Amino acid sequence: MKKYLNTLFVTTQGAYLSKDGECAVIKIENEVKVRIPLHMLEGIICFGSITCSPYLFGHCAETGVTVTFLSQYGKFLSQMQGATRGNILLRRAQYRLADNYLQTAILARTFVIGKIGNARITLARALRDHPEKVNVTQLKNTQHLLAGCIKRLQNETDQERIRGIEGEAAKVYFDVFDECITSPDPLFRFTGRNRRPPLDRINCLLSFLYTLLTHDIRSALESCGLDPAAGFLHKDRPGRPSLALDMIEEFRSFIADRLALSLINRGQIHSNDFTVSDTGAVILKDDARKTLLTAYQERKQEEIEHPYVKEKMAVGLLWHIQAMLLARFIRGDIETYPPFVWR
Repeated sequence: MKKYLNTLFVTTQGAYLSKDGECAVIKIENEVKVRIPLHMLEGIICFGSITCSPYLFGHCAETGVTVTFLSQYGKFLSQMQGATRGNILLRRAQYRLADNYLQTAILARTFVIGKIGNARITLARALRDHPEKVNVTQLKNTQHLLAGCIKRLQNETDQERIRGIEGEAAKVYFDVFDECITSPDPLFRFTGRNRRPPLDRINCLLSFLYTLLTHDIRSALESCGLDPAAGFLHKDRPGRPSLALDMIEEFRSFIADRLALSLINRGQIHSNDFTVSDTGAVILKDDARKTLLTAYQERKQEEIEHPYVKEKMAVGLLWHIQAMLLARFIRGDIETYPPFVWR
């Protein structure tokens, strides 16, 4: 149980939330663990098997505290709000911002800077962990090229040029991604990104992890009252969660790419954990999918310090914090949206 940015996150399974005076009380096995004044909260987010008293619900409805329920793994389930809803104001502000060419470009630029910054750090991690197994010169040159892309983005306000730089950065990053794979198995070679369907084992892993991450980020955006379909970097398209795809850019390398590399390099996923269909599509077998899902959930439980909030939290709360920061920026509570870049 942690409170970040005036939102209480309850993750302990079996916890019971009730009201005592003007406080929210959290009990585990009938023992009071936390007591928080409700006037200090804007929202309560419950993960998994968490129950709340009707008196707490009623008080939260009267005082404008939103109570959100997610599955234990972060899937959005439902949300309780009082009669006066602030989400329409937030969403209208989001839509106005999305229709503003300059503001859209600034936000798109921010997401891309976060993406490239974390890609550089992933390469630095490979250099640090496997200096004897990687092409040091090639990885350092790519880091230099990515730094150049970030520099070119600093004052860029043309959306198409921003997308062009993002595409250029993705290409040079994936051109050396194979260097980060230390497994000797020749079936774990990476020659470039492909999808719909993935045609090799690395792309199969990446696509699966990107899908999991997109679902989690979409839930985080919905929890904050944002419309996950109204993006800035990714253009609107029916049925596409464009804003979730915007925010995932900050986390692709930090979460998905690094986890895929760890599973392969540590021998937790093997080349025979995949099947190849008649069409050439590569599919992960059931047992290996369970291994990947377990590793993903364990990764989300690891604790790090958020570089902007400066507080320790589980990795799985990072995108919730970013969603809240984005909502605050859209409302005008903060001057800029700080992308997540791991140091």
